[in-house]
Amino acid sequence: MMTKISSPNGTPVSRFAFGAMQFGTTADEAASTEMFEACLTAGITHFDTAFAYTGGQSEEILGRLIAPHRDKLVLATKVGYTGGAMPSNLRAQFDTSRRRLGLDHIDILYLHRFDPEADLAETLAFFASLKQAGQISYVGLSNFAAWQVVKALWAAQALELPIATLQPMYSLIKRQAEVEILPMCTDMGLLPVTYSPLGAGLLSGKYSSNAANGRLTTDARYAARYGKGWMHHAAKELSNIAVDVNVHPATLAVAWAARHPSRPSPILSARNACQLAPSLDGILYEMNDETYARLSALTPTPAPATDRLEEA
Repeated sequence: MMTKISSPNGTPVSRFAFGAMQFGTTADEAASTEMFEACLTAGITHFDTAFAYTGGQSEEILGRLIAPHRDKLVLATKVGYTGGAMPSNLRAQFDTSRRRLGLDHIDILYLHRFDPEADLAETLAFFASLKQAGQISYVGLSNFAAWQVVKALWAAQALELPIATLQPMYSLIKRQAEVEILPMCTDMGLLPVTYSPLGAGLLSGKYSSNAANGRLTTDARYAARYGKGWMHHAAKELSNIAVDVNVHPATLAVAWAARHPSRPSPILSARNACQLAPSLDGILYEMNDETYARLSALTPTPAPATDRLEEA
């Protein structure tokens, strides 16, 4: 059974989340504030950041914004992306994150990625100690393969430590999570909080112009991640379908990612409130079966884990 996640005053976690990864860089404090307020208006109660984001500015800005609303919001941050998953490093990052956020208690704390060099039992024992001390409410994992999640669940069970959430990448052009990760979340009772539903903006339609500026043109990692020709072709076709149904392509992309049977909770993000608006529209957009099928047909359905294609 899936863990029911709620804020300190019992407000349920919202169906969608907002990611503050761009706070402090491409989104200055004014733009961050405007987006935060737009999210509150749209009913979002779940806000996500990380120790590793924007040199700490993401946590600092988000901490200031959530302060007046603290008890009714679910705040998530992540540790261990850099420096490894040994408890000493995680403790130092966790304490720094709390100081930046201005909080003693974090609702969801993620291990930001799997560390093959660390003893997973020791890592999870650290998380268990934070939970027992009342410094966190829920434990999450990010960027883990399915087998790594199961390994973590085994180790956590011995500590009587529930793991509540998993953050995988998932979008119309990044569908690998459909093979094992999303079905595993359903089976194991984990909430999939999926990131990059717009494929770093590719699915928003903005890169249809040669003059477009964004992470795909300024960040080599994102350019490599979304550099396949078929991805750009799918984005173009998505925009054509968006014209047919009179809906912004970003709205369709977000709603498609949320419609998977595992009921993912997509993390929305943007540089400013104007850019964010069509993603927020995806919260209320009811995608019918025909549109979902049209969109799904734009990109390859990943092979089953057994690779027995005739059984797919």
